[in-house]
Amino acid sequence: MPVRAQEDATPATPPETAPAPMAAAVQTERIEIGLSTDSIAITSDFSGAELTIFGAVDNVDPMIQRQGRYDIFVILEGPTNDLVTRRKGRVLGIWMNVDSQAYLDVPESFLIASTRPSQDIASSETLERLSLGVKNIRLRPYVQGTETVDDIATFTEELRRLKAQKNLYEEFPSGVHFISQSLFRATLQLPANVPLGRHTARAYLFRQGTLVAQTQSTLNIRKAGVEFQIYTAAQTQSLLYGMAAVALAFVIGWLGRVLFRKD
Repeated sequence: MPVRAQEDATPATPPETAPAPMAAAVQTERIEIGLSTDSIAITSDFSGAELTIFGAVDNVDPMIQRQGRYDIFVILEGPTNDLVTRRKGRVLGIWMNVDSQAYLDVPESFLIASTRPSQDIASSETLERLSLGVKNIRLRPYVQGTETVDDIATFTEELRRLKAQKNLYEEFPSGVHFISQSLFRATLQLPANVPLGRHTARAYLFRQGTLVAQTQSTLNIRKAGVEFQIYTAAQTQSLLYGMAAVALAFVIGWLGRVLFRKD
């Protein structure tokens, strides 16, 4: 009896394949900054200063860098304070305050530098959202309910204008320069009337118009010199300061009497 060969219907086991390699993690850019000094001393003869901020961009894409598509904003924002803007008018021939508008948490100073003009870097919506630019600074009016939209807008524009007139709100469109493929330098001019206190330095990195990284640091601006020591003594050692002032007045009076007495 012929024997038929039986075909095995069990499918052959496919050869083991090596696991697919994991996709390399995408390295995003990062930005870091360092100030030339972390403290500035203000004396009686202070006439302003130039502040240099150095920074570095990590994980730079060489192709985008060659195309010049990386842009940076550097901001130095002063301490905030509540303030009131007033409008003068002529009443019966006399100039006097006729209206006012209060604002909350207003930056006392705002200096901003960038690699190019801001409108060439990002959209107006992005600039406004991040407060990049003097006209985009968020100013919160204190609304009592009697103000009109036009009045608030007028006061807000005047507040920006007065700050800019005192060089407290200022833009430096070409104040940031790349000094190598990943290193950059920003230069800001501090005015003579720069406010005292803790300032915040912030840096924003844009790639082809899109924000990809940001960082911040701090700068302390304080008084120094003999005037500040006298002021500090008056605040912390008021009794001794008063006694010293009285003694100094007696000495000056006695010297004046000796020098100018008539024989």
